[in-house]
Amino acid sequence: MNVDKPNRGPREGDFITIKSYKHDGSLHRTWRDTMVLKTSENSIIGLNDHTLVTEDDGRRWVTREPAIVYFHKKYWFNIIAMIRDNGVSYYCNLASPYVLDKEALKYIDYDLDIKVFPDGVKHLLDADEYAAHSKKWHYPPEIDKILKAHVKILVDWINEGSGPFSQGYVDVWYTRYQYLMQQRLKDRR
Repeated sequence: MNVDKPNRGPREGDFITIKSYKHDGSLHRTWRDTMVLKTSENSIIGLNDHTLVTEDDGRRWVTREPAIVYFHKKYWFNIIAMIRDNGVSYYCNLASPYVLDKEALKYIDYDLDIKVFPDGVKHLLDADEYAAHSKKWHYPPEIDKILKAHVKILVDWINEGSGPFSQGYVDVWYTRYQYLMQQRLKDRR
């Protein structure tokens, strides 16, 4: 008798690929080997550290600093906390909630981004790109409405220092990553 193993998601310490797409279904960017730090029913927290990134045109580069990534199945954004010498900077992508399959964690990037600097200054980025792609790919009015509502949620989180925007969050997950990497090194010996 052949019994299929249940399909399980990634576990703590596993490495996954992340793929972002554009609204028309074209591949936008791929991150290889993101370490999973935590999964729950609705979210995944991971870490990129010198991770290979491939752009849609084939150009490749490697991330420079550790970055904690946060994805959620209900929120139309994802958050990247970049741990730098001068403090934590955030890059927030307005994007569809993620889906996860055997190949990768996947989402649609909707162009708009919010950058938060270590001193708390925020900038909304790529509004022109959003307007151009909205027209080009005919973003439905519902998408525009959802994204505007989720920009507000995201800005509220930033202003309140909630979740990924708290120093405690960054400290806990970066410490967890360091512990998991030490365990991997011990296991190789």
